[in-house]
Amino acid sequence: MTTRVSANADAMIQEHRRDEFLVSTDRAKLNVDVIYTFLTNSYWAKGIPREVVVRSIENSLCFGVYDGSGAQVGFTRVITDFATFAYIADVFVLESHQGRGLGKFLMECIKQHPNLQRLRRWTLSTRDAHGLYAQYGFTPLEWPDRYMEILRQNHYETM
Repeated sequence: MTTRVSANADAMIQEHRRDEFLVSTDRAKLNVDVIYTFLTNSYWAKGIPREVVVRSIENSLCFGVYDGSGAQVGFTRVITDFATFAYIADVFVLESHQGRGLGKFLMECIKQHPNLQRLRRWTLSTRDAHGLYAQYGFTPLEWPDRYMEILRQNHYETM
C-alpha cells in the first residue's frame, strides 16, 4: 500500500493505493451519480433525494474507492467533529467489486486518517457487516440503554 498526502483548499487529501485500487478523500474524484444510484436503492437510504446526497457529501469527510481506470467502485463518509466523535455512514462497495478486500482496505484507510486519530468514540450502524467492523475494534453498544434516537422509517420514500 502506498500513501500520498497533500493539502488543498478544503482539507488534507489522503490517498492510499493497493494493487490497482485507490482510496482517496479528494472530493473532486467523487462520482455523485454512482453514490446517489447506490444509496437510493440501499436498505438504509431507500429513495433518498439526490440533493440530500450532495449535502451529506459536502458536510462529511468522504472516502471514494476507485479501480485502475479511475471508475468509482465504493464509498463511505465519516461524520465527525475531528476531536471527539466519528460516525461512519453510507459504506458500500459495488457488487461487481465485492470479495476483493475493498471493504477492509477502506476501513484501514479511515482508521489511519490523521485527522481521525485520538477520537474518544466511533459509531456506526449495520444490518449485516458486524464481522467486518469487529476487525476494526467495533463492538455492540456498551450501554445501549443510554442511547436514544429519532428514526423516521422510510423517511425518503414518504417525502
